[in-house]
Amino acid sequence: MERLRIDKWLWCARFFKTRSLACDEIDKGRVQVNGQDVKPAREVKVGDTVAMRREGVTRTVVVKGLSNMRGPAPVAQQLYEETPESIAERERAAERRRLAPEPAAAIEHGRPTKRDRRDLDQQKGWGDRWSASVDDDDKR
Repeated sequence: MERLRIDKWLWCARFFKTRSLACDEIDKGRVQVNGQDVKPAREVKVGDTVAMRREGVTRTVVVKGLSNMRGPAPVAQQLYEETPESIAERERAAERRRLAPEPAAAIEHGRPTKRDRRDLDQQKGWGDRWSASVDDDDKR
């Protein structure tokens, strides 16, 4: 076997759980082979460079082998070799995520209950007002 469809290779190399997910990502333009956008039927061969954009990080690998079957992860990892630049970029992205976590992840209790909302309203001093806008009762 000298060539294999890119969607099947991505599935066999365990980058995607199903071939249809791989096809969707290829159709969205998130996968490139040798610097060119591809279609799912594009064939790859040993030595091609595949770039995939996932979760905001571009991962670049060199195809080292082809397989028709999806096997265990240690076998799948032998089908490619990640470039040093790609490894460094992934580590930088992981460090950025660690230093600047998602603000919504800091919310511990979620949405306030009715009682919590009343307590918040009393603390703000709004009293009986149902809106933060200025009342125009004097004009009526």
